[in-house]
Amino acid sequence: MQDKKPSDSVTVLTDLVLPGETNPLNNLFGGELLARIDRAASITARRHSRRICVTASVNHVAFNRAIPLGAVVTIEARVSRTFTSSMEIVSDVWTEDRETGIKNSVGQAIYTFVAVDDTGRPVEVPQVVPETEEDKKRFEAALRRKQLSLILAGKMKPADATELKALFAVE
Repeated sequence: MQDKKPSDSVTVLTDLVLPGETNPLNNLFGGELLARIDRAASITARRHSRRICVTASVNHVAFNRAIPLGAVVTIEARVSRTFTSSMEIVSDVWTEDRETGIKNSVGQAIYTFVAVDDTGRPVEVPQVVPETEEDKKRFEAALRRKQLSLILAGKMKPADATELKALFAVE
């Protein structure tokens, strides 16, 4: 199985916020944004693995700014790290000022997808090779997040989480 770069599967979705997608304050519903992020991340996971992919978890979501009615919203999803059958996908969310075209970061989400065969059984995915400095930071952070999740689920002993422990090592 050949390794891939994050840029091989990046997905960019751009859309407009319409009246039926807003709350009483005329801002995009959070659930609507989550659905858009899930779609972008799903496409990225499928492009990376070339397999059916299912959402395994939503690991982190940050809504940093409200997204108003009529705003242009862009979501960029990239594979940050792969494990045996799973892929961590980081999605960055921006709005674009209609007058100036300036993009403003409004949020981020981290999802985990699992590649499966036609019977729903997990299958191996290609490893991802980070390209940019940001890709490298996200790649390293993904392992710490995975270790933390395993500890919280009781599937890993804290003493075995070497990458996570390194954050707290006193030199």
